[in-house]
Amino acid sequence: MPTTSDTSAEPVAGDPNYLVGLDLVGRRVVVVGGGTVAQRRLGLLLASGAEVHVISREVTPAVEGMATSGQLTVHLRAYADGDLDGAWYAIACTNEPETNAAVVAEATRRRVFCVRADVARLGTAVTPATARYDGLTLGVLAGGAHRRSASVRNALLEALQSGVVSEDSTPAAPGVALVGGGPGDPDLITVRGRRMLARADLVVADRLAPPELLAELGPEVEIVDAAKIPYGRAMAQEAINTALIEGARAGKFVVRLKGGDPYVFGRGHEELAACVAAGIPVTVVPGVTSPIAVPAAAGIPVTHRGITHEFVVVSGHVAPDHPDSLVDWPALARLRGTLVLMMAVERIEQFAAALLAGGRPADTPATVIQEGTLRTQRVLRADLATVAERVRAEGIRPPAIIVIGPTAGFTAEPPA
Repeated sequence: MPTTSDTSAEPVAGDPNYLVGLDLVGRRVVVVGGGTVAQRRLGLLLASGAEVHVISREVTPAVEGMATSGQLTVHLRAYADGDLDGAWYAIACTNEPETNAAVVAEATRRRVFCVRADVARLGTAVTPATARYDGLTLGVLAGGAHRRSASVRNALLEALQSGVVSEDSTPAAPGVALVGGGPGDPDLITVRGRRMLARADLVVADRLAPPELLAELGPEVEIVDAAKIPYGRAMAQEAINTALIEGARAGKFVVRLKGGDPYVFGRGHEELAACVAAGIPVTVVPGVTSPIAVPAAAGIPVTHRGITHEFVVVSGHVAPDHPDSLVDWPALARLRGTLVLMMAVERIEQFAAALLAGGRPADTPATVIQEGTLRTQRVLRADLATVAERVRAEGIRPPAIIVIGPTAGFTAEPPA
């Protein structure tokens, strides 16, 4: 049922569609299909606060990751009449025209607006090319000519970002750009990163890259899902390197879109080295890195005058006693500054125990930020002695960042 392409309807004379903003917060939205077309649409739906249900016999790893993290509900089965009961909005995006037609038919009976991704004119709604910038939401419709609407949207966005009102149709030269997408909020990608993404022919995207950015891409842009779901399905690093190299050799401008910064636990330099060895030109676009930005979004500075003069960022992908660990945990325990743990939720008990055993005081503030900078951000405040127990009790899940140290007790909330 999932589909990997998004075909366009024949453009009509003029545009009969009425452009409107829907308030979907807490309202049921049904997406039939779990492939890359669905994946493109889900980011914006989730960002709008919709209660999203995906119905598909199979889904991409990125959609699976959204379900695993509790962002949406996946029903692994075929569509059946009645699935739109209670829905406010629907999207039919399978690779089965008869299924898409049935979804539209049910939606019409129920007076629910429905987008049909394969043949736009046969649906009752059309998804505009959208972008968000500094509190604005841009939406462009072009009578079903999706490439045109995406192109105009991109030009408007770049004009707002740079102050230059022009549409540059010059194709980018073949090569690879390693782009840091920032900590999660799509507005936190750099201006240069967004420009690179707008010129891409092929995007190789991680699960932690802001999904709303993929929704801004035109339908002609190929997306390779390199989602690395923690402890689940993963795309081997060698396969990622090959996708970058082969894409550039085919004459495409390839963007490797990563969460945070490409070089902070992101294996970006491995990808650069592989491309350079293959003779592929590479541009590195640094990103706003999560171990600094996510605490900041929760009101926590990683340094503060007179309190801490250092901060250390540590990967928690292996336990302290694991033979592959390169971390000197006793030394970290003796530090007085800020410790930022990434990928550490699964082993928080072991990390807390190692720090306590090394002499870090039990009452050291410890704050956990889940899905930092996003609308769904959660902040759990504890201390080193209780943080592991609180994480389990509160059901904290990755992606999350753990901050330990004096500044972890800071808050942006005004005093009572």
